[in-house]
Amino acid sequence: MVAFMATLLGVFVSDAAMKPAMAQEQVDLELVLAADGSGSIDDEELRLQREGYARAVRNPRVLELLTGGIHGRSVIAFVEWGSAESQHTIVDWMVIDGPESAAAFEAALVDAPRQAWGFNSISNAIAYSQNLIQTNPYKGLRRIIDISADAGNIGGMPLPLARGNAIAAGITINGLAISRPGSTRPARAVSLEAEFREQIIGGAGAFVVTVDETISFAEAVLKKMILEVAGIAPPEIAGLPAGGRLSFAGN
Repeated sequence: MVAFMATLLGVFVSDAAMKPAMAQEQVDLELVLAADGSGSIDDEELRLQREGYARAVRNPRVLELLTGGIHGRSVIAFVEWGSAESQHTIVDWMVIDGPESAAAFEAALVDAPRQAWGFNSISNAIAYSQNLIQTNPYKGLRRIIDISADAGNIGGMPLPLARGNAIAAGITINGLAISRPGSTRPARAVSLEAEFREQIIGGAGAFVVTVDETISFAEAVLKKMILEVAGIAPPEIAGLPAGGRLSFAGN
């Protein structure tokens, strides 16, 4: 396992280091949506997750934010992840510059086959997402990994290392903590939220939104997308959608 983790980290680092220099397209935001596709997420829940993210990208308020910056465009990639060996780019980097590209992102996401399996390597998902950002042909004013999970980290590289590497690279990690309907652990959402806040999220303006069975997943995703695309600070959250509890890093 130690050898595997060293190899994994080496691949991530060497990919970024060996990528040839090129003129990068300027964008306002580079955003990886890294969704939990592990074994605890059934097919219906996976469908609802994908639809929630797709609808959020097409939402007029989110789309205005994605296209309203200096460069008039942002880029998004969608990843699903599971075990330490299971990270998959479901939708590769796509420029979002208006309603047509947002609709194309939705179509690509909702129709893609399921790929992720196993449990629950948040750390390797962060490292994989960091590599996607560092090796893409874009240069964003901001870079964000948006990671969702319904349980804490299990396996993979040490979580503090993955988190620290991303933050050191100037990447913000935001979180969506999911308490699944029918859970036999009603207090789990609170402890998972604390784990996100203390061990997972980080970087400029980092936050976690927690969603449970009383809250629409789509509403929580919309709230989260508005927050992270706009870069809203804690004093400015009035008027956001109601979905999900909101907690900022260090609070």
